[in-house]
Amino acid sequence: MLSDTEATELLSFLTPSTRPDVKGKATEYILGLSGTSDGCRFLRSKPNLIAALFALTSDPSVAIVKDCYHVLINLSADETLHQVLVSEVKVLPVLLKKLQDPEYLFSDHISTILSNLSRLEKTCRVVFQVLQEELGLAKLVEIFCNESYNKKAKLHYLGPLLSNLTQLPQARSYIMDHNRCVIQRLLPFTHYEASVVRRGGVIGTLRNCCFDHAHHEWLLSDAVDVLPFLLLPLAGPEELTEEENNGLPVDLQYLPEDKKREGDPDIRKMLLETLLLLTATKAGRQTLRQKNVYPIMREFHRWEKDVHVAAACEKLIQVLIGDEPEQGMENLMEVEIPQDVEEKLKEAAAKEQEELENEERMRREEEEKQKRDAEATDGEKESEVVE
Repeated sequence: MLSDTEATELLSFLTPSTRPDVKGKATEYILGLSGTSDGCRFLRSKPNLIAALFALTSDPSVAIVKDCYHVLINLSADETLHQVLVSEVKVLPVLLKKLQDPEYLFSDHISTILSNLSRLEKTCRVVFQVLQEELGLAKLVEIFCNESYNKKAKLHYLGPLLSNLTQLPQARSYIMDHNRCVIQRLLPFTHYEASVVRRGGVIGTLRNCCFDHAHHEWLLSDAVDVLPFLLLPLAGPEELTEEENNGLPVDLQYLPEDKKREGDPDIRKMLLETLLLLTATKAGRQTLRQKNVYPIMREFHRWEKDVHVAAACEKLIQVLIGDEPEQGMENLMEVEIPQDVEEKLKEAAAKEQEELENEERMRREEEEKQKRDAEATDGEKESEVVE
């Protein structure tokens, strides 16, 4: 790693007046450093280097600016550097100002950095505070929902940013303000085919919002009607009975033979977790039963191959077909669990997770074995043809 003398010399090259070729070599070197854990550790001790590099995001050279942003993406992916970037280098006000520019070339890079910095709750609070001061959550949602806002950037990573922000009660309160019509604008992106990042970010946002059980009835009401948007990605082409179809929301009835389910297992799991959260209240359970969610889940469970997703589906099905909790325990989010019982539940959950991982590993090994056997059989057939 660099000595203090070498670091000082490197810093001298990171100035606007330095020759472009020398600046380019310096930023390229730091980019290499930022790609390793040792390099990130070194840069964490040199905030002046990071600050100088950040200042070069306004350099006239596109190549140098691009390198600088790639460094910042790498650094923001390291949680131990979050405080340096946010509190010492103070990147947030500048990044948010540039994000508002509909002509800015590097807005995708900024979206990724903001998404990284908002993962941890502590830093997320700072991101939210500066966001409200510099931009406002309303403007962020507007930029995200307007796909043509910046023709030079996709802005898909604003989805995970929104998801991260909604770990905070203040952000959830804004998203679910009954008078603002914010969450309704996000719903169409639950089946946005062009980007798994954008799609997953919105579904993560919906899941976080469902932790606030006071809003469940509103979310399931005609004012929002969140249920079809959560169910449709999980529904397939299977033929249901006329009675089952008629009980479903209109958008779920008589789906075509080429209907495909959500392809990403993590997103499928998030959708199921969101539905399960909605069953925490009596009103939510009643709505999901009245809307005939069970047949969709039944067919989904038959189709699902990922053991973790299948396990999440089983939990939802158990609630849908199970008996109602006894009086006074209708809201599962408000039930107080004794500490000893909570510890046992955690142990059981950890054991279940281990068993699922073992099951998934064995499934993959079996698939690989079948693939090898099939390749060996094909090879034997080719040899027979040649002979």
